[in-house]
Amino acid sequence: MIRASLFSLLVGVAGAALLHVIIVLALPAFTGIDAYTKLTNYDADQRFVRFGAKPDAMGFSNGDPFLRTAACLVSVAERPVRLTASAGPVFWSFAVYDSDSNEIFSMNDRSQAGGDLDAIIGSPEQLARLRRDNPDAASDYVLIEMPRPEGYVVIRALAPTPSQDKAARDFLDGASCEGG
Repeated sequence: MIRASLFSLLVGVAGAALLHVIIVLALPAFTGIDAYTKLTNYDADQRFVRFGAKPDAMGFSNGDPFLRTAACLVSVAERPVRLTASAGPVFWSFAVYDSDSNEIFSMNDRSQAGGDLDAIIGSPEQLARLRRDNPDAASDYVLIEMPRPEGYVVIRALAPTPSQDKAARDFLDGASCEGG
């Protein structure tokens, strides 16, 4: 009797914990306050929107006083998207997310030859076609496979001192995410 009660109690506690984890992870999708949904309220299709130091109406901000941040909505439903930006700040990084805010890919200037950002985001079929038509594509660009057609890109530039702020802002302003 005691064993059955103890087993029931343990199963109940484990089930409740699992249910709570599922609810917490699923909550953004049900409430519409995930990053992708918020970004759709901007005019951020195929252009980077730079965020300020203070949170805006959607709650986006740099979050870190030494980082400058921008985001761009991307869709590979019809054609691949090309990301470009010229080297400039002390350090930059970017990350690609799907529409559920799952990180698909990330890298920084330390892993890019020459320090320039030049990447192509596409569906598996689009990238296979690109590799077939241009065998040198893998060496010319960073090729990023999107499993879903919709997503977004976040790009960050480091500005640890006021004198480096202009270079970071210019880098973000010069960055593009356009269909190609």
